[in-house]
Amino acid sequence: HYMLVDYMYHIADNSPNVRLVQYGVTNEKRPLLLLYISTPENLAQLDAIRENNLKRTGMIPGTPDPALDRALVWISCSVHGNEASGAESSMPTAYALANPDNEQTQEWLENTIVILDPSINPDGYSRYTHWYRRNAHTIPNPDPSSAEHDEPWPGGRVNHYLFDLNRDWAWQTQVESEARLKMYHQWMPHIHVDLHEQGYNSPYYFAPAARPYHEYITDWQANFQKEIGQNHAKYFDQNGWLYFTRQVFDLLYPSYGDTWPTYNGAIGMTYEQAGGGRAGRAVVLDNGDTLTLMDRIMHHHTTSLSTIEVSSVNADRLIDNFAAYYQTNINKPQGEYKTYIIKGTNAQDKLKAFCALLDKNQIQYGKIESSRTLNAYDYQNGQTKRVSVDAKDLIISAYQPKAVLAQALMDPNTFVEDSLTYDITSWVMPYAYGLEAYASTERVNVDVGYDFPVYKGPGSVNNRTYAYLAPWEALNDAQFLSAVLKEDIKVRYATEDFRHSNKDYKAGTLVITRADNRKMGDRFHATVMRLASEFEQAVVPVNTGMVQEGSDFGSRDMQLIETPKVAVISGEGTSSNSYGQVWYYFEQDVNYPFHAIAAEDLNSVDLSAYNVLIMPEGFYRLNNETLSNISSWVSRGGRLIAVGTSVNKLQDKAGFALTRYASESAKNEAQRRADQETLNNRLADYAGARRRSVSNYNPGSIVQLELDETHPLAFGLYEPYFSLKTNSLIFEPLKNAWNVG
Repeated sequence: HYMLVDYMYHIADNSPNVRLVQYGVTNEKRPLLLLYISTPENLAQLDAIRENNLKRTGMIPGTPDPALDRALVWISCSVHGNEASGAESSMPTAYALANPDNEQTQEWLENTIVILDPSINPDGYSRYTHWYRRNAHTIPNPDPSSAEHDEPWPGGRVNHYLFDLNRDWAWQTQVESEARLKMYHQWMPHIHVDLHEQGYNSPYYFAPAARPYHEYITDWQANFQKEIGQNHAKYFDQNGWLYFTRQVFDLLYPSYGDTWPTYNGAIGMTYEQAGGGRAGRAVVLDNGDTLTLMDRIMHHHTTSLSTIEVSSVNADRLIDNFAAYYQTNINKPQGEYKTYIIKGTNAQDKLKAFCALLDKNQIQYGKIESSRTLNAYDYQNGQTKRVSVDAKDLIISAYQPKAVLAQALMDPNTFVEDSLTYDITSWVMPYAYGLEAYASTERVNVDVGYDFPVYKGPGSVNNRTYAYLAPWEALNDAQFLSAVLKEDIKVRYATEDFRHSNKDYKAGTLVITRADNRKMGDRFHATVMRLASEFEQAVVPVNTGMVQEGSDFGSRDMQLIETPKVAVISGEGTSSNSYGQVWYYFEQDVNYPFHAIAAEDLNSVDLSAYNVLIMPEGFYRLNNETLSNISSWVSRGGRLIAVGTSVNKLQDKAGFALTRYASESAKNEAQRRADQETLNNRLADYAGARRRSVSNYNPGSIVQLELDETHPLAFGLYEPYFSLKTNSLIFEPLKNAWNVG
């Protein structure tokens, strides 16, 4: 990556056609770069051109100047770091555009600004290339069974925290995504191309995309994709290169590098070159041919230049339709629901987190101008009813520049025209944030802006304060608890509701008493106050341990929290994404330490040093001895968290009350149904095989859970609780265990 960076700086230093900016750094402190490439005349008025385009979106005020209209083409390279040909192709593409002797590209740049991101994922790209340079032979070995084609865990696909950045466009959890989208919003390009790689035996894929399309994608966007694809086909036909279109890669889930730009008015496209982490510099294909890195580079280079060509030739059409898209958003949004209501009675920290995501996506929100009642869909029960709306509620109107993105993220149900989808099919934001929310087909006027109450601190505190009460209902509360525990402060939690000082408190409320922390002396109060202010925590000081209703603070119903000592299974065999989310949660969300233990070392680890063990998803194996050790550890008070498909490793194992079926008869009935389905399919047609293969596939469904709200695992959650399920794994309610949800 450092060599790629050097080359881009070299081009910028030596070409009047190029301006380079660094827009951020990764977790491992590698630079994130953008190159603005156009004629010197266009670069001289770059900010004016940028602002002129934003005026067309309505995102900033003002009247656009047609003299400043330019086609804006953004090319993103190698969001998956081990799909190296994207980043590698950025060099010849930048050179072709910067070269003053290239008459063709110089003509395109007269009315076009190219924005080139040579490496979206520098940490993953570096992980892959450094491993490859260390292990590959000087003479490439194209045999796919050779070691240079066997990339080790976790691979270069993912970033530092092992996140898939291609799924992070809408959510912007990662520093790379957040920094990139800030720049994207400063430009709002007309074309966005995401350069990827796929299996090394696959021909090249380019637009038009596969079905299903999201219902809000316009005919213009769909049709112009075809025009771009036809131009690519012309060049691929001339060179005799294989390619395919309209298969596999659909336009549904709104957080990809093709869909998120599409929901923001662009022509968003994925280009997929054969290769991936196994391709190296050369690899033998099933047809006996050898695919080289140079082949892969030239294919991406060709489609990149072809995209710029089509954009330049059709600049006026691009700009006119882009402007019309935003006028429709502002004046006549297409979705069924025109107003989304998030009740102000939701936990304030949840509302703040929700608003932070809206801000990252520049989705406008505010308050209603005057209180009223309207018909609205209730996200909690799926019914339409009359809902009262007042000034405390947060309102999102569809009548805004970001209408399509707002509706795509907020609509309670996703219309999927075809079950053959590439990936996740459910993502509704009110469910993701656990918010009471409603969607109405009626339009209401909204005053943009929503102010949260200014944090005023916990109030009157002195050294005789008996205890502090803190809520347990949002991530911010877990962050506060983490900080308190790291200060060696003892904390209890209420196992049932109680009433104190004429105020009701929910089960799960944190109770931090002076009696439990006598060794800290006066430092106890100062530390709690400092952390409460740091996390803007709604801590309530109280002067007595006696409650009006419920259990007093010295009761056994006020359980002492054992400070977590956490171990997480990691390394070869674990899912990098699954381990990465746990890693990110502890380091970035709650700032709490944990120990990573390699799966193959688990049997030799003394588990008594920990009281929490987390099993991410993966393909690692736990032998009977290891499972026995874990079971014994659990029986001594250890807490085991099995994530997703790692649950399978405990199924029907001694010491774990985990079986797929609650009874032998239920198991037999399931087998009977499976056998009958097999019999029914004996004369099924060959053409329908692929569709039948996904009949039990669940790429993503939001499911409603009935909670046992008296169980500590459910504290802070409210019925009904909605969860995202991304596999088809199902267990019947367990015997000899608490079925909390």
